[in-house]
Amino acid sequence: MSKAAHPSEQNHALIVAAGVGARAGLERPKQFEPIGGKPMVRHSVERFLSHPGIDHIWVVIAEGQEQQMAAALAPLSGYKLVVGGATRQQSVYRGLLAIRQAGGASNILIHDAARPFVSHDVIDRLLKQLERVPAAVPLLSCVDTMVHVEGEQLAETVDRNSLWRVQTPQAFDFAKLLAAHSDFPADRDATDDAQIFRAAGHAVAVVDGDEALKKYTMPADFGVKGSRDMRQIRTGMGYDVHRLARGEELWLGGIKIDHDKGLSGHSDADVLLHALTDALLGTIAAGDIGDHFPPSDPQWRGADSARFVEHAAALIAEKGGVIHNVDMTIICEAPKIKPHRETMRRNIAAILAVDLDQVSLKATTTERLGFAGREEGIAAQAIATISLENNQ
Repeated sequence: MSKAAHPSEQNHALIVAAGVGARAGLERPKQFEPIGGKPMVRHSVERFLSHPGIDHIWVVIAEGQEQQMAAALAPLSGYKLVVGGATRQQSVYRGLLAIRQAGGASNILIHDAARPFVSHDVIDRLLKQLERVPAAVPLLSCVDTMVHVEGEQLAETVDRNSLWRVQTPQAFDFAKLLAAHSDFPADRDATDDAQIFRAAGHAVAVVDGDEALKKYTMPADFGVKGSRDMRQIRTGMGYDVHRLARGEELWLGGIKIDHDKGLSGHSDADVLLHALTDALLGTIAAGDIGDHFPPSDPQWRGADSARFVEHAAALIAEKGGVIHNVDMTIICEAPKIKPHRETMRRNIAAILAVDLDQVSLKATTTERLGFAGREEGIAAQAIATISLENNQ
């Protein structure tokens, strides 16, 4: 989906992260609790940032949480913070007012930060529905037997075929949702925006939800079963070699290095980023760099290899994956890598939107043996470690 030129023609995402999470029984608000190696709120922000159909992202926070949220989302950019209210409805309404003040939007997706693993597929389904209806929400069927309870006694069974679990994100025509919130009675509260939209007399369509959109609410959700046991660890390995040639530029780790020779080959021939791309693709069994960016295709001639890494990282994110760390080794006699190593690490951390301590980079020689020892080429190895929901 192409980016629109004016805010009123764009799709915005509003992530609600202003709660205190009292039921979770944690020492901090649950949106900052680590899930899969990252603060929970960061997962949602990353998913929306990486979706091409979302143009602007807003995060609603509680008063006084500006620095805490900035730290949780660093080094990400491309989002704005809004201070919310005393209830969820008030927080969403303040977010909508901030968007209106900034120029408005065409569509708005409201999402709870307590559902960190939102997939691109769910977002796609919602945006598709908004092309023909003013609102849509994701639903899941109830698979367990449903009953009423009277006191401490089991009562009658409820027909589960008539019951559905409502999830977020929920998608709306922006102007209609803003009006619905504006007219919503001050003495009432709502647990989601679909209720408010329907109270204003509007219909709400549905799309298929996703089991990965689990809501983290109770203490057990943040324990062993809520994180590690429900995720699987994946490792991928990448290796690449490019020939050194005079007259070529030398790109390594996304930075240009002055040298009497450069690397020749696919795109800008950044052997380090190519090895990293293959390692990332390997974690989700998605083939190799040549499958996604064939060297025979002229559009990739001279291309920035950072695009390949970003593509592999986006595929991992679409599957609900979290990149935990990458470890890379450059094998060459020259140039000296150490003077450039920290710049490469910072660049790769920015490309992957991870912390610097999640990026390891080393260099070695072959003691003048082989093609690297003869300075005929440079090789690189990479290993990436991620985690995925077990149902992926």
